[in-house]
Amino acid sequence: MEILENRDTWYETFRNNWLAHYLETGQVDWTRYNRPRNTRAPAGPGVDLSKSKLILISTAGGYLRDRQEPFDAENDLGDYTLRTFPSSTSFSEIAFAHTHYDHAAVDRDPQVLLPLRHLEDMQREGIIGELASSVISLMGYQPDVTRVLDEAIPAVVEAVKREEAQAALLVPA
Repeated sequence: MEILENRDTWYETFRNNWLAHYLETGQVDWTRYNRPRNTRAPAGPGVDLSKSKLILISTAGGYLRDRQEPFDAENDLGDYTLRTFPSSTSFSEIAFAHTHYDHAAVDRDPQVLLPLRHLEDMQREGIIGELASSVISLMGYQPDVTRVLDEAIPAVVEAVKREEAQAALLVPA
């Protein structure tokens, strides 16, 4: 099953409308953006979370303030890279480089977008078998879906494989 149905048609419309307007004017115009639409959701078999290693994936743009480069949050064309950091990281070590959402809630409580301590509680309670040792972090502002498919998703899949996780929790920003 394709992750994005009619990929070529989507990209052609994106290139000729949103991207062409941006390259011509330097302005982002979301009325010109064609949101991807699938008729079926890609899915796989279910897993028993109580016996699975779960990895947290966040699109909040989190990174280790003193050890990693921040995401390029000001890039109107997006940043398709990812950062990983230990799931045991203290919230005081994490910053959020993402200018496309209101940071008020995450500034008050980072767990709204990185529920790490909640997941640790769930592991202790046996709701999940194990919390992966790493978090996968991306910046969710990524307007070119083909770059998500070709760059971001393969990097995420590789990070999940390294962790040998059977389940993932995606927390969008």
